[in-house]
Amino acid sequence: MIQVVCVKQVPDSETRVRIAPDGKALDPSGVTWILNPYDEFAVEQALRVKEQLGAGEVIAVSLGGAGVVTTLRNVLAMGADRAIHLKCDATPDPLQVARALASGIRGLGAQIVWFGRQAIDDDASQVGPVTAELLELPCVTSIAAFELDGTRATVERDIEGGREVIECTLPAAFTTDKGLNDPRYASLRGIMAAKKKPIEERPAELGAPGLEIVSLAPPPARSAGRIVGQGTDAIPELLRALHEEAKIL
Repeated sequence: MIQVVCVKQVPDSETRVRIAPDGKALDPSGVTWILNPYDEFAVEQALRVKEQLGAGEVIAVSLGGAGVVTTLRNVLAMGADRAIHLKCDATPDPLQVARALASGIRGLGAQIVWFGRQAIDDDASQVGPVTAELLELPCVTSIAAFELDGTRATVERDIEGGREVIECTLPAAFTTDKGLNDPRYASLRGIMAAKKKPIEERPAELGAPGLEIVSLAPPPARSAGRIVGQGTDAIPELLRALHEEAKIL
């Protein structure tokens, strides 16, 4: 069985990001880049399926500039067999990413295409479902449990008040949620083996953008707090301030 895992390189959540001089993008200087945490669950699940079957191939695919190779090497060190780097120096919108991924995946003969539920940088949650649509694959999003029996997959999704159980026939696409599994760490042996695993480079086929970023701006600084009084005597002044100044009542 061939499985494809789509991964994204994102800024570490502890990195302090800054807006670039053009006001339309983030300044990449000084940013620590990591594998998107939701994608780690996708990689781990693909590896578990391969181990369950005792055969198959796991192919990692990522879109981005030269720095993406580092993230792909990390995925190879976890256990993926090979990788495809869709080269792109621009900042594409989700539709463009989906087009590029679909073009890169099409023809690989994948039975399962894995995605993280969302990327922690833009939180769009669009790339997985849109790519699946372009590939004409059924897609189950935000899965928290996965079982495979032949060509039939049984998955569970967390919903309000319980869990939803869905069955589908492969080929199919899935986006993974936190709690699906515990991603493994790359072993020293895996890190050494990853250096010899192939990373194929292809130009990304983005197509025309569907979105335009007009400007980016940091959130406004919070104004200083104010003590309006103490005890019950402060209630009238507090209500007045909330009504006339903050205008939230």
